[in-house]
Amino acid sequence: MTQVAPRRLDTFTLASEPGNERLALARVAGAVKDLSLDGRKLERLKTAVAEATMNAIEHGNGNRPEIPVQVEVTQDGDQIIVAITDQGGLGAEIGPQTENHEEPDLARKLDGDQSPRGWGLFLIRNMVDAMDVTTDGQRHTIWLTMRTGGAAHDERM
Repeated sequence: MTQVAPRRLDTFTLASEPGNERLALARVAGAVKDLSLDGRKLERLKTAVAEATMNAIEHGNGNRPEIPVQVEVTQDGDQIIVAITDQGGLGAEIGPQTENHEEPDLARKLDGDQSPRGWGLFLIRNMVDAMDVTTDGQRHTIWLTMRTGGAAHDERM
């Protein structure tokens, strides 16, 4: 069986402004529309992309429009990989790092022992097949992986 190298489906940047997560999810959905991703998985991927982009805009880049969020969509066999990168390493004034985020606990939230916020990473992790977070200097990237359930369609074949 021949190995097919990963291929970039799309790459783009967005201004760090609230609401731009809708642009990200629409663009990612367009990039993967010809792949073997059923409707339910597509909706889960779109939800994860929107939530991760909102986190990048708000927590990573501090809602500063001049600092872009970068999104890259790649196909690797039967995997769709979306990388969402912010500049979260710029300084403490921009927001908390994703790795240190406490797992949400509904009972503790209802009792007031935990902030009502903080569902984002929990939601993302449960929407996709895999989620990884990396930090490289100032660049903070969340990697979302969704398997198509079979060999992804490759137009070159």
